[in-house]
Amino acid sequence: MAAPKLETTNTPGIFRRHSKDCEGNGRCGCSYVTTWRAHGRQHTETHRTLSEAREAKRANEADVARGEFSALARVTLHEYAREWIERYQGTGRRGFREETREGYRWNLERFALSYFPPGLKLTELSPRMVADFIGWLTRKEKQGGGKLSDSGVRNAFKPLSVCLATARREGLIRHNPATDAVLPHRPPADDDQERARPFPRIEQDGETVETMELVVALVHPDHRLLFELLAATGVRRSELIGFEGRHLRLTGDRPFVKVRQRVRRRKGEGLVIGPLKSRYARRDLPIPIDLADRLAARGTADDALVFTTRTGAALDPDNLYDRVLSPASEEAGVEWAGFHTFRHTVASRLFAAGRNAVQVQRWLGHHSPSFTLDTYVHLLDADLGVPLDPLRVNTGSTACPQTAANGTVPELAEMAS
Repeated sequence: MAAPKLETTNTPGIFRRHSKDCEGNGRCGCSYVTTWRAHGRQHTETHRTLSEAREAKRANEADVARGEFSALARVTLHEYAREWIERYQGTGRRGFREETREGYRWNLERFALSYFPPGLKLTELSPRMVADFIGWLTRKEKQGGGKLSDSGVRNAFKPLSVCLATARREGLIRHNPATDAVLPHRPPADDDQERARPFPRIEQDGETVETMELVVALVHPDHRLLFELLAATGVRRSELIGFEGRHLRLTGDRPFVKVRQRVRRRKGEGLVIGPLKSRYARRDLPIPIDLADRLAARGTADDALVFTTRTGAALDPDNLYDRVLSPASEEAGVEWAGFHTFRHTVASRLFAAGRNAVQVQRWLGHHSPSFTLDTYVHLLDADLGVPLDPLRVNTGSTACPQTAANGTVPELAEMAS
């Protein structure tokens, strides 16, 4: 049986399309088709109900009348997002790093494009649908178990938000449905593992033992120097395995290491050497003289990696954790510890030594002191300490503030009178 042609309805420009096995009696669930002209071409769209078809036809004709209609606005979210992520260049002068593009692409595919149906058009995405997506993210299980944290939800949502903002600037949608989206701000659990957690001190044979030093002592001797440098600097693991001989300044009474690059895993290419996470990560970090002497004894060439496998290749951080760090941490009784635990411990020691937020921020390579404080404020000593010395006023002492009120400055006293 041949498929029936489009049948007219009582509304001009709207037709009924019956399926092949439909008798066409008007009481079926077959779709409706709207037609309209724009830019000298005929356009059609399919809709489930007559009311949807009428509403879409009015909207399309209004767009044409205002000169706002674009055929590109009829693309689906999936089509646009996958095209957008390949060409997006950011909105600032720094551009858009390829590493960030890879992260955005991964998050889009795993979250937004797995949640929204493939046939959803950009113009059909509403604020309510975006809110439902955020709700889905807060309930979604992450790999390894547990729910996504608030920061995880933000990271999963951001690529979609930026994608829709671009579509708005390009005139494909009138409004960005993600503009007023409310992201979760849930109170952290008492055992929130995402909070900075340094190595603890433990009691062993009646003495207080620093577990970071214990872990370093327990790692295999082939890798002990690497972990000593990590414990002394708190660099990121990608920065640690990216050190080359030219980054070491080991002579003089103030040796230091220069953080200039990092090793990271790139899909399809394996471990590659590339730029730092941001311009704030570029820094010079002092190291103890005895550690500098042992690093100098390795005699690393300027263009060679300081720490490598036995074949001279870059160390795989995941493999290094599984084979070296994890067994040592488990033996020390801190099986939860990882590379970042060294970083947290260095931060806590810097604050304990009296360094201010700006100094710690620059040491760790954070983008701002406020981020450093937000991350490590729970590690700071909350004790208010001893009372401040009382102010001495109206005594004529030069030790107190010189104001017109206390008369310690003749000119000010004259003005006050």
